[in-house]
Amino acid sequence: MGSLPKSVQELALQGEQVPENFLYKDGHGGSTDVPVMDIPVVDIGILATSAQELQKLNSALTNFGCFQGINHGMSLEYLNQVREITKEFFHLPLEEKQKYLREENDIEGYGNDMVLSDQQKIDWSDRLYLVIYPEDQRKLKHWPENPKVFRSMTHEYSVKIQSISQVILKAMARSLNLEENCFVEQYGKRSKLYERFTLYPRCPRPDLIVGCKPHADGSAITLLLPDKSVEGLQILKDNQWFKAPIIPEALLVNVGDQAEGRRPMEASKIQD
Repeated sequence: MGSLPKSVQELALQGEQVPENFLYKDGHGGSTDVPVMDIPVVDIGILATSAQELQKLNSALTNFGCFQGINHGMSLEYLNQVREITKEFFHLPLEEKQKYLREENDIEGYGNDMVLSDQQKIDWSDRLYLVIYPEDQRKLKHWPENPKVFRSMTHEYSVKIQSISQVILKAMARSLNLEENCFVEQYGKRSKLYERFTLYPRCPRPDLIVGCKPHADGSAITLLLPDKSVEGLQILKDNQWFKAPIIPEALLVNVGDQAEGRRPMEASKIQD
């Protein structure tokens, strides 16, 4: 059964010595000295009608495994509101956030990495992890009531993300000359959709610590809303790490392992 490590935000604020299980002493720690990669930009709003944009999507997924999605139906003002309520939640007092603490054997709720062994390396981040679809599987005890609009905005945002995901999955199918709904039907109407809110506190040893371990997503697709002003997301391509550039109004769409096996594409590994 996994234990609950101390809040990273708490460690950072108290200026405590970084525990050993956060430190990578073998040269595999974080690095900000990496080049920026121009990830393809895809206009999601015209994927259903533009053969040229569909080809751009196909090329992006085949060669990069990800893309920056614009014109997705959410304004920059709205995305900034989503970013802001996330910051407001993490700025709440610790005792308030702990009302939504995850259980030891569950990823859902507030916390950080589930610790399964003494040798495990822990991410320098705190997160709130929620199941948002199907709605009858939501655990509302983990949905913050403060900030006041958190629940309503999270629900609204999840509806929008669900709709955008459907557009992308249908376009992916058409780009492979498959029936439009084949991916949508394959994953099913009750496939789980998760939403994760993540805080990366200021790190005292960025050379020895990573905010998010290198990984490939296990989902079909992941839609990321990065910070609008701080570069952090890195993508592995051709055995080299690259920074993802900031486009404040874009969603970074990454294709996960479930979809990778269904098309010849570059699988992107990411880290923060």
